[in-house]
Amino acid sequence: MRRTLALAPATLVIGTASHYDDLQLPGGRFPDPITADPALLAAALRACPHAEQRAIATSARVGASHTCDVEAMEGFGVLRAAALAGIPALEVRAISNHIEETDRAHWHFDAAFAAIKAATPALVAEIAQCVR
Repeated sequence: MRRTLALAPATLVIGTASHYDDLQLPGGRFPDPITADPALLAAALRACPHAEQRAIATSARVGASHTCDVEAMEGFGVLRAAALAGIPALEVRAISNHIEETDRAHWHFDAAFAAIKAATPALVAEIAQCVR
Protein backbone atom coordinates (compact mmCIF):
# COMPACT_ATOMS: atom_id res chain seq x y z
CA MET A 1 0.00 0.00 0.00
CA ARG A 2 1.29 3.43 -0.91
CA ARG A 3 1.69 5.98 1.86
CA THR A 4 -0.24 9.08 0.85
CA LEU A 5 1.31 12.44 1.58
CA ALA A 6 -0.85 15.26 0.29
CA LEU A 7 1.41 18.04 -0.90
CA ALA A 8 -0.28 21.38 -1.47
CA PRO A 9 -0.72 22.65 -5.01
CA ALA A 10 2.27 24.69 -6.23
CA THR A 11 4.66 22.84 -3.88
CA LEU A 12 8.01 22.39 -5.61
CA VAL A 13 9.41 18.87 -5.50
CA ILE A 14 12.98 17.96 -6.35
CA GLY A 15 13.17 14.33 -7.35
CA THR A 16 15.66 12.28 -5.37
CA ALA A 17 14.86 9.24 -7.52
CA SER A 18 12.56 8.31 -10.37
CA HIS A 19 10.50 5.11 -10.35
CA TYR A 20 8.60 3.52 -13.24
CA ASP A 21 5.29 2.17 -11.97
CA ASP A 22 3.38 1.09 -15.07
CA LEU A 23 5.23 -1.96 -16.31
CA GLN A 24 4.96 -4.95 -14.02
CA LEU A 25 7.62 -7.45 -15.02
CA PRO A 26 7.42 -11.16 -14.14
CA GLY A 27 7.86 -11.64 -10.41
CA GLY A 28 6.28 -8.25 -9.69
CA ARG A 29 9.49 -6.33 -10.44
CA PHE A 30 9.68 -2.80 -11.75
CA PRO A 31 12.69 -1.41 -13.62
CA ASP A 32 15.32 -0.13 -11.20
CA PRO A 33 14.76 3.41 -9.95
CA ILE A 34 17.10 6.09 -11.28
CA THR A 35 18.64 8.22 -8.55
CA ALA A 36 19.22 11.91 -8.97
CA ASP A 37 22.68 13.09 -9.92
CA PRO A 38 24.18 14.26 -6.59
CA ALA A 39 25.72 17.47 -7.99
CA LEU A 40 22.49 18.46 -9.76
CA LEU A 41 20.46 17.62 -6.66
CA ALA A 42 22.70 19.86 -4.54
CA ALA A 43 22.41 22.68 -7.11
CA ALA A 44 18.60 22.39 -7.17
CA LEU A 45 18.49 22.48 -3.37
CA ARG A 46 20.60 25.64 -3.33
CA ALA A 47 18.23 27.23 -5.86
CA CYS A 48 15.05 26.04 -4.11
CA PRO A 49 15.88 25.47 -0.45
CA HIS A 50 12.22 25.18 0.57
CA ALA A 51 11.36 22.54 -2.03
CA GLU A 52 10.34 19.09 -0.91
CA GLN A 53 12.70 16.22 -1.69
CA ARG A 54 10.83 13.09 -2.78
CA ALA A 55 11.10 10.15 -5.08
CA ILE A 56 8.80 10.65 -8.08
CA ALA A 57 6.92 7.85 -9.81
CA THR A 58 6.12 7.81 -13.50
CA SER A 59 2.71 6.46 -14.46
CA ALA A 60 0.39 6.97 -17.42
CA ARG A 61 -2.62 6.79 -15.11
CA VAL A 62 -3.48 9.25 -12.37
CA GLY A 63 -3.19 7.60 -8.97
CA ALA A 64 -1.45 4.48 -10.29
CA SER A 65 1.81 4.95 -8.39
CA HIS A 66 2.48 2.33 -5.76
CA THR A 67 5.93 3.49 -4.72
CA CYS A 68 5.90 7.28 -4.28
CA ASP A 69 3.92 10.22 -2.94
CA VAL A 70 4.52 12.25 -6.12
CA GLU A 71 3.78 11.06 -9.62
CA ALA A 72 4.34 12.33 -13.13
CA MET A 73 3.82 11.01 -16.62
CA GLU A 74 7.22 11.26 -18.27
CA GLY A 75 10.00 11.73 -15.72
CA PHE A 76 11.36 8.19 -15.69
CA GLY A 77 11.58 8.06 -19.50
CA VAL A 78 13.50 11.33 -19.68
CA LEU A 79 15.88 10.35 -16.87
CA ARG A 80 16.39 6.87 -18.35
CA ALA A 81 17.25 8.35 -21.77
CA ALA A 82 19.67 10.78 -20.13
CA ALA A 83 21.29 7.95 -18.16
CA LEU A 84 21.74 5.86 -21.31
CA ALA A 85 23.34 8.87 -23.02
CA GLY A 86 25.63 9.52 -20.03
CA ILE A 87 24.03 12.90 -19.34
CA PRO A 88 23.33 13.89 -15.72
CA ALA A 89 19.66 14.74 -15.19
CA LEU A 90 17.24 15.78 -12.50
CA GLU A 91 13.46 15.97 -12.17
CA VAL A 92 11.85 19.05 -10.62
CA ARG A 93 8.06 19.25 -10.37
CA ALA A 94 5.41 21.62 -9.10
CA ILE A 95 2.37 19.87 -7.65
CA SER A 96 -0.89 20.55 -9.49
CA ASN A 97 -3.12 17.89 -7.92
CA HIS A 98 -3.37 15.27 -5.22
CA ILE A 99 -2.16 11.93 -6.46
CA GLU A 100 -5.58 10.24 -6.51
CA GLU A 101 -7.52 13.21 -7.97
CA THR A 102 -8.61 12.20 -11.47
CA ASP A 103 -10.98 15.12 -12.07
CA ARG A 104 -8.84 17.72 -13.85
CA ALA A 105 -11.36 20.41 -12.94
CA HIS A 106 -9.87 20.17 -9.43
CA TRP A 107 -6.26 20.46 -10.58
CA HIS A 108 -4.35 23.69 -9.99
CA PHE A 109 -2.49 24.07 -13.28
CA ASP A 110 -2.07 27.84 -12.99
CA ALA A 111 -0.57 27.67 -9.49
CA ALA A 112 1.79 24.83 -10.44
CA PHE A 113 2.90 26.60 -13.62
CA ALA A 114 3.50 29.85 -11.73
CA ALA A 115 5.59 28.00 -9.12
CA ILE A 116 7.81 26.23 -11.63
CA LYS A 117 8.12 29.39 -13.75
CA ALA A 118 9.24 31.38 -10.70
CA ALA A 119 11.81 28.73 -9.73
CA THR A 120 13.28 28.21 -13.20
CA PRO A 121 15.72 31.17 -13.36
CA ALA A 122 17.39 30.19 -10.07
CA LEU A 123 17.44 26.52 -11.06
CA VAL A 124 19.03 27.27 -14.42
CA ALA A 125 21.64 29.55 -12.83
CA GLU A 126 22.64 27.00 -10.17
CA ILE A 127 22.72 24.08 -12.58
CA ALA A 128 24.74 26.10 -15.10
CA GLN A 129 27.36 26.71 -12.37
CA CYS A 130 27.31 23.01 -11.53
CA VAL A 131 27.99 21.73 -15.06
CA ARG A 132 30.74 24.17 -16.03
